[in-house]
Amino acid sequence: METFYLFLVIFLFLLAIIDLSVGVSNDAVNFLNSAIGSRAASFRVILIIAAIGIFIGASLSNGMMDIARHGIYQPQYFTFHEIMYILLAVILTDVVLLDVFNSLGMPTSTTVSLVFELLGGTVALAVVKISQSDGIDGAVQFGELMNTNKAFTVILGIFLSVVIAFFFGAIVQYFSRLLFTFNLKKHSKYFIGLFGGLAATAILYFMLIKGMKESSFMKGDLKALIYDNTFLIVVIAFVFFTVLMQILYWLKVNVFKIVILMGTFALAMAFAGNDLVNFIGVPLTGISSYVDFMANKGTLTGDTFYMSSLLEPARTPWYFLVGSGLIMVIALATSKKAHNVVKTSLDLSRQSEGNESFASSPVARVLVRTTNNMSKGILSITPARVKNWVDSRFVNPEESIDKKASFDLVRASVNVVLSGLLIAVGTSMKLPLSTTYVAFMVAMGTSLADRAWGRESAVYRITGVLSVIGGWFITAGAAFTICFIVALIVYWGGVIAMIALIALAVYMLIHNHLVFQRKKKKEAMQEAVGSTITQLRDTTDKGEALCLFRRHSREELCKVLDFASDVYVRSVHAFMDENLRELRKVLHNIEEEKSYLKQVKRMGTLGVTQLDHDIAVDKGLYYYQGNDFASEIVYSIRRMTEPSKEHVDNNFTPLSDLQKENFQQMADRIFSYMHRCSEMIESNDYHRMPDLIKEGGELTSKLIAMKKGELKRIQGQSGSTKLSMVYLNIVQESQNVVSFSANLIKVSRKFQKE
Repeated sequence: METFYLFLVIFLFLLAIIDLSVGVSNDAVNFLNSAIGSRAASFRVILIIAAIGIFIGASLSNGMMDIARHGIYQPQYFTFHEIMYILLAVILTDVVLLDVFNSLGMPTSTTVSLVFELLGGTVALAVVKISQSDGIDGAVQFGELMNTNKAFTVILGIFLSVVIAFFFGAIVQYFSRLLFTFNLKKHSKYFIGLFGGLAATAILYFMLIKGMKESSFMKGDLKALIYDNTFLIVVIAFVFFTVLMQILYWLKVNVFKIVILMGTFALAMAFAGNDLVNFIGVPLTGISSYVDFMANKGTLTGDTFYMSSLLEPARTPWYFLVGSGLIMVIALATSKKAHNVVKTSLDLSRQSEGNESFASSPVARVLVRTTNNMSKGILSITPARVKNWVDSRFVNPEESIDKKASFDLVRASVNVVLSGLLIAVGTSMKLPLSTTYVAFMVAMGTSLADRAWGRESAVYRITGVLSVIGGWFITAGAAFTICFIVALIVYWGGVIAMIALIALAVYMLIHNHLVFQRKKKKEAMQEAVGSTITQLRDTTDKGEALCLFRRHSREELCKVLDFASDVYVRSVHAFMDENLRELRKVLHNIEEEKSYLKQVKRMGTLGVTQLDHDIAVDKGLYYYQGNDFASEIVYSIRRMTEPSKEHVDNNFTPLSDLQKENFQQMADRIFSYMHRCSEMIESNDYHRMPDLIKEGGELTSKLIAMKKGELKRIQGQSGSTKLSMVYLNIVQESQNVVSFSANLIKVSRKFQKE
């Protein structure tokens, strides 16, 4: 059995490596969001600075893994076997849970997941121990086994982080914008030294209080010197940095970029130094327990050896810290999921409109409507001169906009400085603020104050923020529940259950990776649409803009026709073969395509605005008509597939052989027709369009004849009425598909015509 637990410890370390990777991927939003969103430097430079901060933070961490050793459970009441059960359940749950959030692109807290996983696993084993005890007061024993104060502290931290960070983010950004406006060149010369000095001092304070507080070199006299003279250090730093930043401004150095990169380094270092416990604390506790058990096993067994040794502080060897830092750096540089999580935050905070990641929700609509009404009330009693002055400070001149940036340097500076300062102040006041929650909610507060949530985007942005916040609470509940169940399965199932759960975790990681790849493929298609619109925005040549827009239209219409022809044939064949699973897949694919078509239409609207006025009116009309016809083709196939799926799902009478034979030939002809329409649009050669229009008319006539034949069968009361209704629906929607395809090539020719 000792050999198996050695294998288990090794496996815990292997999972810890994965946990380091997925954890960095999720927490990357904490320190990359502002620098990437404002384009303060190239992506490579930002990653290098963040990587250095992570490596230094991890290497200087003191490795105090007490939360995993005795932060939640009281180890002196648990045996070696029970501790190993808890640790295995925690690491299995943590890896899979964080990977799921990364795949969804949702930032969450690694601290919350760890604490509630430990809590869930401990409660499970505590319940087992209480149920098996005789003559012991269960309530007293449960209180001895558990340390619930930490869990309540984390829950309190969620509320505090959300409210405090959002409120101060909005307030500070509002006054910062009033101070600097969007015209940084004009207003920076008056305040840049003071702003840079305050920002750099706040970052230094954050690094001392939060980033290095528990570092390995912060011991004895040095620690006492710094913390006994904190106020003096802050004053000296403020004077020094204020003078330095003013001099740098006179030397034509962009002070805002320096502040942003300093803040990125500080946040990355603090993240690695303080959150490292969330990733390697569990395996280190496992190896410590195993070493202690092997050294003292003698006549004791794993079921009788109690782990009082875990009450002692952890002493983590330096090579574990350095190795962890290297893994985190590699994960940051290579993880596409890290970029996915950062993208979610940037989409919710960007200044410009564009493709929204979230749909609107009833709660968001109510909040927007209520806020608008309150705003109107406040504005009605505000003097006109004050309103005009405030509005003038928020005017965003065209020349000040970096079209590739999500927001400007002022907002990015406020994000990093305020995030660090709130975390530092919270730490010094013993308030349990979460790094993830503070960084994200500050970014949301500053975007609201910066008027980035306009009438056209507010409902989508608020829905996104509520979804992320809801995900944080789901993290806590899911972590507790899943780990509770896993711990019980491990306890009662023994070695077989452990092996099965390990295999399940590996399978889920692979499955999530495959799902993520499919999602990225779909997003790549959407980004291709966005790249065309970006090119349209960047070009000043109206002729070139029209050529780009025509090419964009051809590409999108061809994609729709190719997709529609594929799902049409699949739907018909699945109905004939009574393949319920395939019909469900077709409906799922159609729902995804509908969402994509909405994005294409929305992005196309932005593209039309880049065209010359006279051309935009004429060509824009044909563009919208083409999109409508393309959408109707897809909707027709959905209306055809839904009753087919219901018919098969209810095990009603299938098509007769004669009906199958007749419609099989027609379906193949319709597929060929749609495919040739797509080829015509793609080649932009319409000289054979009259032939296709004529063929479309012939297909329509034959489909009408098929409907008449089926109606005669109904009147003759031969066959199933339910089947006839579905069959007539398929024929009618097939006729619509042919008609809309013909209209589509007509409109496309008009749009492409010089």
